[in-house]
Amino acid sequence: MNGFLDTVQAEPKPEFWYGLPYGYLQLDLQPSPEGIQEVARQLDSLPDDVRDRADQVFRLYAIVLTMLRSQDVMGCALGMHPDERGEPTLSVLTAATVPTSGAHPEAVLLHMLGDGGTGPDHGIVPVELPVGTGYLWETQRTTVAPTAPPDGQEGPAEGTVWQGTVAIPVPRTSSIITVQLVTPAVELADDYRGVLLGVARTVTFDDPAAPDPAEGTKGSGPFPDAGSGAEEGSPFG
Repeated sequence: MNGFLDTVQAEPKPEFWYGLPYGYLQLDLQPSPEGIQEVARQLDSLPDDVRDRADQVFRLYAIVLTMLRSQDVMGCALGMHPDERGEPTLSVLTAATVPTSGAHPEAVLLHMLGDGGTGPDHGIVPVELPVGTGYLWETQRTTVAPTAPPDGQEGPAEGTVWQGTVAIPVPRTSSIITVQLVTPAVELADDYRGVLLGVARTVTFDDPAAPDPAEGTKGSGPFPDAGSGAEEGSPFG
């Protein structure tokens, strides 16, 4: 998980940018009807033994896409990395902006999180980031799993996931940026927490592709050019 795969521009109106770690694939949150029809055509051509599973994944993608749009998610990426046994582990990385209607975003955020205060004892940990103070909290919850339900079960299959969130108040835009990571690999929470914090540390309000007034170069933001192979200063362990 070292380094960056690409620089992500939040859509549709970029207010911030962040680094996308290796092993993550950016999802298209605005797929064209033609693109969806092409995916459906490819599913129909798959062998019978894999078509049902692929169809389940496609339907889950459609459900998640609708949910992300309703929650003003500006970027979403799927991750796949090997665990200690070499088995693939999955995760979902999202970035979103929450408007606060002109109110002070940090006050709104702390009110949303409750009046119990911050710190490890309260489950909310302040973290210092290049763009200011962010707030980290974690939880484990039960959610729908993208697998067939057990025999005899009427409802969908369920599983436990680890969910980590970093919220960053932005006073100049009266908004809150959230970077969230979700994975069913709850035993790897420490590793994924590191990835989440690494992404949060790359958040910037300056376009990394814009020319540097002093040097006249591109890619002079807080992370190196994609594909450069540079790992010095990488926030990922």
